[in-house]
Amino acid sequence: MSNIVAIVGRPNVGKSTLFNRLTESRNAIVEEMSGVTRDRIYGKGNWIGYDYSVIDTGGYVKGSNDVFESEIRKQVEIAVDEANVIVFVVDVTTGLTDLDEKVAKLLRDVNKKVFIAANKVDNTSRIGLSSEFWSLGLGNVYDVAATNGSGTGELLDDIVKEFESKTIESDSDLPRFAIVGKPNVGKSSLANALIGEDRNIVTPISGTTRDAVNTRYSAYGFDFLLIDTAGIRKRAKVNEDIEYYSVLRSVRSIENSDVCIFMIDAVEGIQKQDLNIYYMCEKNHKGVVVLVNKWDLIEKETLTTKQYEDKIRAQLAPFNDVPIVFTSTISKQRIHKSLEVAMKVYQNRIRKIQTSVLNTIMQEEIEKFPPPMLKGKYVNIKYVTQLPTHAPAFAFYSNLPQYIPDSYKRFLENKIRTHFDFEGVPVRIFLRKK
Repeated sequence: MSNIVAIVGRPNVGKSTLFNRLTESRNAIVEEMSGVTRDRIYGKGNWIGYDYSVIDTGGYVKGSNDVFESEIRKQVEIAVDEANVIVFVVDVTTGLTDLDEKVAKLLRDVNKKVFIAANKVDNTSRIGLSSEFWSLGLGNVYDVAATNGSGTGELLDDIVKEFESKTIESDSDLPRFAIVGKPNVGKSSLANALIGEDRNIVTPISGTTRDAVNTRYSAYGFDFLLIDTAGIRKRAKVNEDIEYYSVLRSVRSIENSDVCIFMIDAVEGIQKQDLNIYYMCEKNHKGVVVLVNKWDLIEKETLTTKQYEDKIRAQLAPFNDVPIVFTSTISKQRIHKSLEVAMKVYQNRIRKIQTSVLNTIMQEEIEKFPPPMLKGKYVNIKYVTQLPTHAPAFAFYSNLPQYIPDSYKRFLENKIRTHFDFEGVPVRIFLRKK
């Protein structure tokens, strides 16, 4: 990939605000406190016909023993290595600090073009305060205000001059797999295990991941977007703004995905909040793969797996036609099988059935077991067709659709599942007047 811009700097200088401005989005969480951003966040932007990718990073802190700050530092160094243009964000309201000097030292060792963005120049009294940053010796200093966009045009004008081409490879048509679940079930560990690098920060602390982190996975014949999301807790337990926005972005990731890899903790089993997340995936008509993580911690006997699977299906009823994979992200047990299953569910979700085939099979089933007669009237289903929707939906045309009970709708769905493979995908049935 070319045309990659990495935004770096010490904590709380406005990197995420600038990221949102350059990508014209609200993907990065912005809060007036340090250490909000942790993982690398990717976005796309366009300026005067040039497409580019932007990487937002956490605040760089050199020499800290804090577990988060040391992991954030690694993420920053990876982003700098990935990018071909670097925007070094500083704060004119606090001036040049020791931490700025440490970031500058890191960038001097990198043979890449660096642009210094002196942020928070949002009124005339602050113009000129950026002059001291010229002493860093990293190139031109640009007065910007990320909150209102002032000065970002001049910065982008010079950035795009460094790009190799006007376009970048698009990933908008790729399948989107979102890893969802409660906090601390191993979502980021799974993402890192699949990618083969520490792409996302992993700690034993619940709520480590805050932003939804997109990664393109292209290996072993697979090509899709993998989305690591923040853990979703019940609303009553969310007591800070940052977690509220994290959960909001996780819900949005579910809405924008094709398949949800729904992770549960094998030790804890399925709890009420797990079911809430599962029903959220179903309500949005997404494909679902159930991933039982930490399976290595369970003492096993001959029928342990079968009994555990039966228990899960009973809890997930009525929509329990989903694949269940038992895995361990620590030992990497069956993690690639989860990808194979997720891709199969994706193919099921986009499957289209010919109308002639559908009618031949379903009319035979309806003749064997017709809808119940009501008020002395016969209910005839004359025709069925698959609707042109993103998720499987079927319309049954009848003379009296209002008399067909919900139990018969479930019968029709079960027969469709019997004859056609829609495992892992919610199927919707519509009854219409012929």
